[in-house]
Amino acid sequence: MPPPHPELTATQAALDAEHAAVYGYGVVGGRITEAHRAEARAAYDAHRARRDALRRTVRDLGGKPRPAAAAYELPFPVPDAAAATRLAAELEDRVAAVYADLVRDGGEAGRTEAAAALREAAVRAVRWRGSGVAFPGLAERAAAGPSSPSASASANAL
Repeated sequence: MPPPHPELTATQAALDAEHAAVYGYGVVGGRITEAHRAEARAAYDAHRARRDALRRTVRDLGGKPRPAAAAYELPFPVPDAAAATRLAAELEDRVAAVYADLVRDGGEAGRTEAAAALREAAVRAVRWRGSGVAFPGLAERAAAGPSSPSASASANAL
């Protein structure tokens, strides 16, 4: 069996990341303060919309969209609003990193959409964290070492 096309692999990884983000924002929404609830809801809705679009893209590329996991392991405990805010920023950083891969491996239309998704995730991360990074989606990769789309989003980890 031939290896999957790089665009399909990167798109599946982005879909995996969006599944995890949707799950993660469910946790965020349960712990966030009322003042940030609308922002969390908007992010949740944005990730759901991206997830649904990626499902269609995977099908258009000839693949079968991977389903969401039943649960995901959080990167740290989320007992309160401060931790929920940190989790939201972490979710956005991780999504941005996967979209950076899709910018690299996507076709022309895929790159444009992935760049827009990366930008949106970077803006949300800045809002949650209060500061940004020079190269969203790439700074995290430099610290972690070389990565591939399949390694960037594991099945049950955020």
